[in-house]
Amino acid sequence: MGEWELLSRLLDKVHSHSTVIGKVWLTVLFVFRILVLTTATEKVWSDEQSDFVCDTNQPGCENMCYDHAFPISHIRFWVLQIISVATPTLVYLGHVIHVIHVERKVREKIQKQTELDDEANLFLRKAYKIPKYSHSNGKINLRGTLLRSYVLSLVVKVLLELGFIGGQYFLYGFTLQSRYVCSAFPCPHKVDCFLSRPTEKSIFIWFMLVVACISLALSVVELLHLCVKATGECMARRQDYTVTPVTPPVKERKAFKNPEQMIQDHFNLERKADLGSGVNRVAKGISSEDNNMGEVHI
Repeated sequence: MGEWELLSRLLDKVHSHSTVIGKVWLTVLFVFRILVLTTATEKVWSDEQSDFVCDTNQPGCENMCYDHAFPISHIRFWVLQIISVATPTLVYLGHVIHVIHVERKVREKIQKQTELDDEANLFLRKAYKIPKYSHSNGKINLRGTLLRSYVLSLVVKVLLELGFIGGQYFLYGFTLQSRYVCSAFPCPHKVDCFLSRPTEKSIFIWFMLVVACISLALSVVELLHLCVKATGECMARRQDYTVTPVTPPVKERKAFKNPEQMIQDHFNLERKADLGSGVNRVAKGISSEDNNMGEVHI
């Protein structure tokens, strides 16, 4: 188990930078692949070559038959599969660590310049890209380049899982037979070779195959989820940036006048003012005459 500790620690760091489905995928990888491989499977396959017996004494025939029956050991094949599938996740972890490190430096530079005036602070914020992928507590926002990197790692994982499942089928199938017929050189004729515990080994082969299919399904579901989420966010941003043309009301149109119209309006206002003052003077004259007519002179 000691040789898996480094990989387990690295993948444990990815746990905090993944989605919910990604955390389930990591749990399946730890418990049902690495743990089962290190505790049970290695003991089952410990006698695969020592108990591979052929009914011949021809030197080298048994070794050649074993090589034809198992081009690569199941244990080594599954180890290679786990490491290969985990590599895209580790590459994504490296990208996350790089982004967090860069944005932490930017945050520190901005923090050091807080004592400057507002103009210098504003200039620094424009000169440096404001951190947008990570928080001060180490958490990240899965968007932009990080989202693309995560989606790319998922695509690579899906392709690798499919490749290893297909490779296992073409190498030695999904079950083991108790008898293997071999006619490879230097065997003088067809030789019957017998495997140890083929039923138990077939059960473990099917178990690892089912776990690989579950991991594949989780990666596909997570990929579809992120694609739908990214499409929805893109549509939302497009709606926010779309400007709908609105026809201004009639009253607002009158606010935009040419110079001649403005002069004409000013002249009309002056005429209205003069007419108003003239009417007031006439009204005052009439009221004064009425008052004089009402007076009685002795």
